[in-house]
Amino acid sequence: MIEKIIPWIKGKRVLLLGFGREGQSTYHVIKQAGGYASLDIADLASPAQRPDEEARWITGPGYQSCMDDYDVVFKSPGIVLEKPIEEYRCQILSQTEVFFQCFRDQIIGITGTKGKSTVTSLLYHILKNAGMDTMILGNIGIPALDHMEEVRPDTKIVFELSCHQLEYMTVSPHIGILVNIHEEHLDHYGTMEKYVAAKQNIFKNQKTDDILICNVQCLPESGTCPSMLIKAGVNEPGTDLSVAEEPDGTWIRFRGRAYRIPVDEIRLLGQHNYFDIGVVYGVCAILGMDDGAFTAGLKTYEPLPHRLQYLGERDGVRYYDDSISTICDTTIQALKTLKDTDTVLIGGMDRGIDYRELIEYLSECQVSHIILMEATGKRIYQEIYKFYPEFKDRPRLILAEHLEDGVRRAMQITRPGHSCVLSPAAASYGIFKNFEERGEVFARLVFHS
Repeated sequence: MIEKIIPWIKGKRVLLLGFGREGQSTYHVIKQAGGYASLDIADLASPAQRPDEEARWITGPGYQSCMDDYDVVFKSPGIVLEKPIEEYRCQILSQTEVFFQCFRDQIIGITGTKGKSTVTSLLYHILKNAGMDTMILGNIGIPALDHMEEVRPDTKIVFELSCHQLEYMTVSPHIGILVNIHEEHLDHYGTMEKYVAAKQNIFKNQKTDDILICNVQCLPESGTCPSMLIKAGVNEPGTDLSVAEEPDGTWIRFRGRAYRIPVDEIRLLGQHNYFDIGVVYGVCAILGMDDGAFTAGLKTYEPLPHRLQYLGERDGVRYYDDSISTICDTTIQALKTLKDTDTVLIGGMDRGIDYRELIEYLSECQVSHIILMEATGKRIYQEIYKFYPEFKDRPRLILAEHLEDGVRRAMQITRPGHSCVLSPAAASYGIFKNFEERGEVFARLVFHS
């Protein structure tokens, strides 16, 4: 299978732009394939150890200025190009682009601001559990080109896609899933319109016999989606794929099928997760899976860490890690799900997102203690006192400098028999390496202090 990438590199001067996990993966695959004229690497930082003395390294602030000296540039997802892509003479590719060019007919691609990792991992687990030949790749942390050799003609490829991977894509998956779009990554894109445009590449290059399952909250504009559109929603009338809370349970309805989610027998909590289950059910139904096989997989699925993850109990208080939460909506969903929350910890790096929706929800909710940390915590606190005189029960607001102070205060004030949840509604960058480290530090502070 690795020979499939040779047409892109044969006789070409090749540059890798970025040498993180994906850049290193691309390097090893291209080296193995061979046939290129040269293979060089450009990155802002100079690596501690260079894997190849033959390769030319371009590092430092001007590392992107050499791009047009090459025929082909493989760009890593997180790198922001300094010019519009059409201004470069070189061909700019990515791992994802090349992999999709090879296997797009077998790919189920999933994107969204929140929930995409849950949908990706749940779909993979249920397909695998049902005995299907399947693999999981992409933004979930598994570089695609590393696994080209494992793809067989019947393999179903479940592929998580970030906005950065989609930004310059010219090919879309056979089945696309757009879970939702919320305000996010504006520090990278500058405008919401550019961020939305990146996400919409999940469907813009689909064909007429392809499928898009899309949340009704972010439907494509008329005429922009060439594939079959399946509208999905929670308690939304007129949807093709409906998730509805009814007196006798939560039901998924799709193409004449009705399926009641066994909420008391699964580990995924909350309405947002029931929507994710609904979307996965839709894909499984399209692939011909029966309800028994779907239920068997759903019941054995273990949720990903840091996504409203129950950590345990200490001194009668139940602690939950929702460190994945970097926007208002996910914190609101966490508090709607954990109805016994006595204390919530909010705050992190400030990327300038609008916190009005969260402030208005916090004013009305029954949470007794709202601990506000870091730059966004301070900003929320100041905005409430300046612009929201009607905010209910302001003494609930507690300022804390960092997570350590916030946890110490939470452990003092949270009432036994209730829950305490870390759901920051903000990024972790500049404070922690990533949201995973933030969640791990929270658990350590709670149980090992």
